[in-house]
Amino acid sequence: MAVEKFHYDNQIVRLFTIATIFWGAVGMLVGVTIAFQIYLPQLNGGIPYITFSRLRPLHTNAVIFAFVGNGIFMGYYYSIQRLLKARNFSDTLSKIHFWGWQAIIVSAAITLPLGITTSKEYAELEWPIDIAIAVIWVIWGVNMLGTIMKRREKHMYVAIWFYLATFFTVAVLHIVNSFEIPVSWTKSYSLFAGVQDALVQWWYGHNAVAFFLTTPYLGLMYYFLPKAANRPVFSYRLSIIHFWALIFIYIWAGPHHLLYSALPDWAQSLGTVFSIMLIAPSWGGMLNGLLTLRGAWDRVREDPILKFMVVAVTAYGMATFEGPMLSIKSVNALSHFTDWTIAHVHVGALGWNGFLTFGILYWLVPRLYNTQLYSRKLANWHFWLGTLGMLFYVIPLYWGGITEGLMWKQFTADGFLQYPNFLETVLQVVPMYLLRSIGGSLYFIGIFIMGHNLLKTMKAGRFEANEAVAAPALEKSTGPEKITKKDWHRWIERRPVQFSVGVVIAVLIGGLVEMVPMFLVKSNVPTIASVKPYTPLELEGRDIYIREGCNNCHSQMIRPFRSETERYGEYSKAGEFVYDHPFLWGSKRTGPDLAREGGKYPDAWHYRHMEDPTSMSPGSLMPPYPWLLEDELNVNHTPAKIRAMQKMGVPYPEGYDQQAVEDLMNQANEIAYNLAIGGIDTDPDREIIALIAYLQRLGVDIKGNQ
Repeated sequence: MAVEKFHYDNQIVRLFTIATIFWGAVGMLVGVTIAFQIYLPQLNGGIPYITFSRLRPLHTNAVIFAFVGNGIFMGYYYSIQRLLKARNFSDTLSKIHFWGWQAIIVSAAITLPLGITTSKEYAELEWPIDIAIAVIWVIWGVNMLGTIMKRREKHMYVAIWFYLATFFTVAVLHIVNSFEIPVSWTKSYSLFAGVQDALVQWWYGHNAVAFFLTTPYLGLMYYFLPKAANRPVFSYRLSIIHFWALIFIYIWAGPHHLLYSALPDWAQSLGTVFSIMLIAPSWGGMLNGLLTLRGAWDRVREDPILKFMVVAVTAYGMATFEGPMLSIKSVNALSHFTDWTIAHVHVGALGWNGFLTFGILYWLVPRLYNTQLYSRKLANWHFWLGTLGMLFYVIPLYWGGITEGLMWKQFTADGFLQYPNFLETVLQVVPMYLLRSIGGSLYFIGIFIMGHNLLKTMKAGRFEANEAVAAPALEKSTGPEKITKKDWHRWIERRPVQFSVGVVIAVLIGGLVEMVPMFLVKSNVPTIASVKPYTPLELEGRDIYIREGCNNCHSQMIRPFRSETERYGEYSKAGEFVYDHPFLWGSKRTGPDLAREGGKYPDAWHYRHMEDPTSMSPGSLMPPYPWLLEDELNVNHTPAKIRAMQKMGVPYPEGYDQQAVEDLMNQANEIAYNLAIGGIDTDPDREIIALIAYLQRLGVDIKGNQ
């Protein structure tokens, strides 16, 4: 058998390694910043670009797509070459992938603080960046598939299964959720509206967690954990069951983010059932990882790399047990919209993704530089600081979240809300926010310790960009293989095309079952005659609301609980949102729900509230928005916005785009007149006027129908 000599490309691995460390520090820094800002809003200094509501999506994008994304590609490029015994298909595609991904991250870091956002959670980037993401993702996929085709190892190891599932599924999720109508280079509207948009968004949002934060990291776990422990994977058979069950079930679970919402009950129940089913395959993966360490527990006590990996896999198990529990309606009724959800998410992000990335970095960098880790002691310090930081982060938020949920629902013996003022619940959890910020700071310090340790390791070693190796060429099959029940999966593992087709079929079934009834059965989204399209001024105000990230703190979804209808008004119905492109139901209540805000206060109240929230709500933790009082409303794109809405079926009259600006100014003059009566002298062309118009519209159509 002829042995072929070739080289592994370590340069691309090093590039993604450095990017992972850098963006990890940036993402966590933004996270720590907003952790302090949530109870010290004055820290933004009155600068619009660094308010909590604008930085929050920057933090999530930086951690998910910059830190974790680069971590995925770092581990992928190192492992796939060695698993397939082949250099990457194309060095050029690898470089385009790296620099294209960094350009996308930088564009996010610029646009999100500027308020250029779609508002859709984990998918906030506007349409030109969405196209760039799709292009770079396809380039990665082509490079991956090309590498698989030129492999020297016939068998595709389990890690590669998860890489393939990640590529195909994220591509589908991203493309479907990014259907939008552009208005300008920096503004678009979701093609879907209301309930349909919510279903598509959380089909994407939940599965972005599943197929970006979970499946590729399971692939990394299956490669790097056995390497670090110098042990084989516990069970090959369990990995087969784990993989196929996970990718099939996960895709169905998105609706559990919309329990008790205006989504049809059948879709909510479907999400709950499949979420609970997820426990089995998720824990199958966790147990396969932990049991791989059987016989190596003495090493775990001494080796910081294994410590990071053990805690990571344990955090994965905890998060994937808690997630299904939060999908049970009775539990979700207490947890949803509270900080409990934030704690749950960070067990996965800090524990599973963060700690596994740290463990891989500590294992990988010395091997890239042909040296030993500079300091195991510093790595241990990082481990304990990170662990302590996680505990200080999540435990107070669990406590705070349960406190919020119970206070929102508490009634007196006479049948009145015990805490009718929402601010009472906010102030109650401020000590928990303080502890959370301390925990985040400890975790952040640990990243700097790691960066110092790895930099010293790099300086002490010698990097080899092209690692020389040798392996026999892949033997071609000389005839048809006999397939038995015992080895059927080994047959498909050796056939990447058939394997990929199986993956795509498995992940599409659930999505189609959820989507088809919602888009083809008209009765699933009943209309309400009194619900009318937004006026041009209200539409502009809604866009300002989106730009400022108000939906990061305020929901617009009243659930059918007595505690919520007593506090906010009539519960929300699907027909209310048929003209909402995109939907703005929110996922966290740092402030009260706004679904019935219209007419609740006079125009002057809203003006004063945005100028100085504490003047209307003493003790409020909401930051002021003085620039809205000063900045002129830009109406240059108003006609284009009306035309975009018409394309999506919003029933504005034919040719209304030509009249829209005139109607906008008429309504703006009315609001300015009302403010003048209240002693406020302002021009009608200020942004605050549009925002007031939108806030005063919320829920009015339903109120008028009662």
